[in-house]
Amino acid sequence: MKKWVIVTILLCLLLPYKAFADAAVGEMIVTLGENLTKEQKSMLLSEMKAPDDVEVLTVTNAEEHEYLGDYIASRLIGTKAISSSAITLEEKGTGIKLESKNINWVTDEMYINALATAGVKDATVYVTAPIPVSGTAALTGVIKAYEISSDKTIPEDVKQAANEEMVKTAKLGDEIGTEEASALVTKIKEEMAENPPTTTEEVRQVVESSANELGVVLNEDQKQSLIDLFNKLKELNIDWNAVGDQLTAAKDKLSNFLESEEGQSFLDKLKEVFNSLIDAIKSFFN
Repeated sequence: MKKWVIVTILLCLLLPYKAFADAAVGEMIVTLGENLTKEQKSMLLSEMKAPDDVEVLTVTNAEEHEYLGDYIASRLIGTKAISSSAITLEEKGTGIKLESKNINWVTDEMYINALATAGVKDATVYVTAPIPVSGTAALTGVIKAYEISSDKTIPEDVKQAANEEMVKTAKLGDEIGTEEASALVTKIKEEMAENPPTTTEEVRQVVESSANELGVVLNEDQKQSLIDLFNKLKELNIDWNAVGDQLTAAKDKLSNFLESEEGQSFLDKLKEVFNSLIDAIKSFFN
């Protein structure tokens, strides 16, 4: 067989996989919502500092409903895809770094936690929209871009679990505070990395001990919601050590929060609640 025929065959075999696979460290991939106007797309690409030849993926509203429909009301997802993102692969050991703009419900730490759960590694992520949005739909695009840039397929059940985690953490943040909710989920993951639970009861112990250590008071519904979530994650055979390695930014935020005036104020208020409770119990028995 002639050499040029062999070369042609090899190229035909390789080309279908060449488009996005094996993106080099430092190379950016962008996702844009399908319903953005031409002007909005141009504005966001400029905001992301995307190079002229950047690979652009489109995220549809149907995809958003596919991954969020079980965890959040359809009316909150809406009928238009506008959330957008840029992801850049970094050197091994970098962890996940994330910055967002015009996102008013999901915090940076919530994204980082969910992305780590999904298996995203060593990447710089930028999430944005032309107008303020909740940010729930953006995770779909980031994961889609990561799969293509890293040439790795993330199982569908893991993607679903990551989206569920993000939504549940955001909802918990509405009830106990976004900083407290993000800190608690980060702490639970740290504990699971150190001592992976094998039973539902052990998951409960991790959730309760993490909450107690941070001084976060959960009602029974909140506690059960976290137990159900992490029990589901436990069944997915997630590498918790790898997850923990990606949470450097979230852990730093946790430490900074606990050392901050706001964090200390939260702990002081918690002590006051317990002291009042103890006084009430004493009064009752007296």
